[in-house]
Amino acid sequence: MSESTLESSNGDKPTTSYESDKRSPDIYVDDEEFHDSKPSGFLLILVMVSSVSHFMFGYDTGYISAAIANIGTDLGPDVLSYGQQEFITSATSLGAFFGALITGFLADFLGRKRCSMFANFFLIVGAAIQCGAHTVWTMIAGRFVMGIGVGLGSVVAPLYITELAPPRYRGRLTIMASIIRTGAQLIAYGIGAGLDHVSHGWRILIGISMIPCVLQTVLLIPLPDSPRYLVQRGLLDQAKSALTRTHVGATEMSIDNKIAELVISTNELYPEGTTAFGRFLLHIRDLFLIPSNLRGLAIVCGSQAINQYTSFNALMYFSSTIFAMCGFSNPTAVSTVVAGTNFVFTVVVYYTIDRVGRRNLMLISLVGMTIGLAVNAIAFHYMDIIFSNNSATAASTNSNTWGIVIIIFMMFYVAFFAIGVGAIPWQQSEVLPMSVRGLASSLACCVNWSGSLVVASTFLTMMQNITPTGTFSFYTGICVVSFVFIWFCFPELKNLSLEETQLMLEDGFNVKKSVALSKERSKKVIN
Repeated sequence: MSESTLESSNGDKPTTSYESDKRSPDIYVDDEEFHDSKPSGFLLILVMVSSVSHFMFGYDTGYISAAIANIGTDLGPDVLSYGQQEFITSATSLGAFFGALITGFLADFLGRKRCSMFANFFLIVGAAIQCGAHTVWTMIAGRFVMGIGVGLGSVVAPLYITELAPPRYRGRLTIMASIIRTGAQLIAYGIGAGLDHVSHGWRILIGISMIPCVLQTVLLIPLPDSPRYLVQRGLLDQAKSALTRTHVGATEMSIDNKIAELVISTNELYPEGTTAFGRFLLHIRDLFLIPSNLRGLAIVCGSQAINQYTSFNALMYFSSTIFAMCGFSNPTAVSTVVAGTNFVFTVVVYYTIDRVGRRNLMLISLVGMTIGLAVNAIAFHYMDIIFSNNSATAASTNSNTWGIVIIIFMMFYVAFFAIGVGAIPWQQSEVLPMSVRGLASSLACCVNWSGSLVVASTFLTMMQNITPTGTFSFYTGICVVSFVFIWFCFPELKNLSLEETQLMLEDGFNVKKSVALSKERSKKVIN
């Protein structure tokens, strides 16, 4: 393997690079040692630190439900109307949409690590604005600013982890971000329940969110960036060091081969002297003009749309309101049980994703979600909910019985959401080549946050105008349509390298081919 120099695109001194011995850039085959390598303890620390971005994602989802239930007249002379609740809740989704929109460019320009640190600035400023808010519009502004940080973090954390993880453990390591996100939801509900009767307790609940942001910023400073980003910047020695520290069992030659592969693909993508903005334009061209990339974009955007339009975040945002409708005296505490279910079953995914597979988990998840929503639609039919003066109450005498049914099947729905639809879409970087991974991940998260915006800003209005039964029936139908999409268009990516997945999508979605290849690889692991 010969050596040459690759000019650093950011003006740094040239570093030693690695040339493949005439290996075609169109063929990506990992060395056995590299493919079979295991995550190091250092990598686990890095994953935990980067996942703080998803902690904030989850904490926001959890705290707003308790905060809205306890704001009372703190933001004005009257209690919040349903419209104001929807505006406050959806402001973060709107900010996250814009944050996610620019993350693809920022992640390639600043790097995955510094992009995460940049996100924390918006999270801290947004939380500070909310803590000091005394009007509805100030609260909305704070939620919007925080949303920009949430959008940045929601894209960059799984991207960062995916590009660092060994192929065989990639699913489990990326799921750690989802576990931390759902754990943050549980923590937020728990703290919210504890502050339920504390004067201005919701301000304390929001202020706590600044602590992990500061902690992550400090801890990220000494950690390496993604090897793929480092190769793009010409920092090959740093890329080799990062892979050596994170992949246990990979030989020096296998790491050299991986870097050579990344160098070849980078040289193919970017002519010498290409600026950061020029690379961004090339990414746009490749994403929409190369069929395999376009299919990958359809998969990740479709998955993220399913993640939102099946109504989970609306249930989390407004769970306290929903359970108050059912007559429960402490709806925030009941919501904590639902959040706990989400956390427990997300942990289950960690142990099953690289065994059962992404596709199977998505299909199983949607079947269970459909049943849960359908039963809730039936239960609400017998609740006789009365909407009046921005509140809702159950008028029927058998509301307690049906309320229990709603809690049980809400937990049933959440459990099945967690094992598939809640976690698998965040594996989105797996189906995208390095050239468009940041941009496509950014667009996929824009789909996610635009869905969150639509659902959060319409959920209570739908409950009031077309009844809870009509609302839950509507989302049941979306689950059925989502199942059809996953069945025909979502390939199995278990045990495939990041570069191999691009080849899989060259001439179609190749669902059957991907399932067969995944089974073949699984047998090899067993043997």
